[in-house]
Amino acid sequence: MTGWLGWPFFEERHRVLADCVERWCAGRDFSHGRDVDAACRTLVADLGGAGLLQPCIEPDVRSLAISRATLAAHSGLADFAFAMQGLGSGAIAIAGSEAQRAQWLPEVAVGKAIAAFALTEPETGSDAANIAMSARREGGGWRLSGEKSYISNGTIADVLTVFARTGGEGHAGISAFIVRGDAPGLTVAERIRVIAPHPLARLRFEEVPAELIGQPEQGFRIAMQTLNRFRVSVAAAALGFARRALAEAIAFTSTRKLGKATLADNAVTQAGLAEMALGNDAAALLIARAAWAQDTQPGDPRRAAAMAKLHATESAQKVIDMAVQLHGGAGVTCGVKVEELYREIRALRIYEGASEVQRQIIARDLVREHRG
Repeated sequence: MTGWLGWPFFEERHRVLADCVERWCAGRDFSHGRDVDAACRTLVADLGGAGLLQPCIEPDVRSLAISRATLAAHSGLADFAFAMQGLGSGAIAIAGSEAQRAQWLPEVAVGKAIAAFALTEPETGSDAANIAMSARREGGGWRLSGEKSYISNGTIADVLTVFARTGGEGHAGISAFIVRGDAPGLTVAERIRVIAPHPLARLRFEEVPAELIGQPEQGFRIAMQTLNRFRVSVAAAALGFARRALAEAIAFTSTRKLGKATLADNAVTQAGLAEMALGNDAAALLIARAAWAQDTQPGDPRRAAAMAKLHATESAQKVIDMAVQLHGGAGVTCGVKVEELYREIRALRIYEGASEVQRQIIARDLVREHRG
């Protein structure tokens, strides 16, 4: 499961971190019942209390990737709780003032403030440059009006990074803001139920007070920097899911009787397991390269990050599907781990840039490089 930590992309501190996260997960009961809001609050508090949320506020992509790959192998909700602390506070870490960073980042890191990232709107998903939420100046502050949709932690957030329009059309007119979770005029318009239970919501903003992050009309750049920083970690979460699926498939097929042998002795099964392992190792290499490049190399990391996210999420979907197939009827039975993984993986091919968007990023960068 952790063999990639011996690769030259990682340092000793990353191996120490992986061990700390693994020990935190070991023996822990991750069942949460129907109340995912309460479960997420508990997970954030426990992760923060253990010091494991610190990578969320630091510019070290390898630490984010290692943490998410480890958490995802144990619990999709634990991975979600961790990731949103980083994504939700990312804009503050990247472009916030010294006062904003001092106010919010320590609270996020110890799990006392739950963070959310509010970019998507009912009519704009991947087309983030055309968001419609408006922001107007009022005295020394701002007021936001409009709606955001599919907002992770939308039902429980203490602090939200919100993107709204302060200028004209397109990405040039977007600014970034901090909104408190208890701000007047901010309401949960709808709780959104998805196949892998997470605290998602559609939020309504009616003249909600907000604090500008950075400079006006720099919000789109800040949003893209935040997403680029966390895109590789999405790939790592997919890898964590896929590695767990392979482990579950090996364990199941090694004990499942097939005639006088086991399912694992069957040549067709072995071919499937081999393909699963190949997909996982290829994803791990792309993730390690992209994370290392973002941490240590100059230049634009978008292509490497997009390749990692695209391959890891698409491959994990296939790996987990194969694990379900190898389990037979047990694979689609509620409560079996591979059935849970099957529900968890699907969203990763959509959020933080759908697979189609990643292909565009890769192709455009190739063409740009060719043209010089």
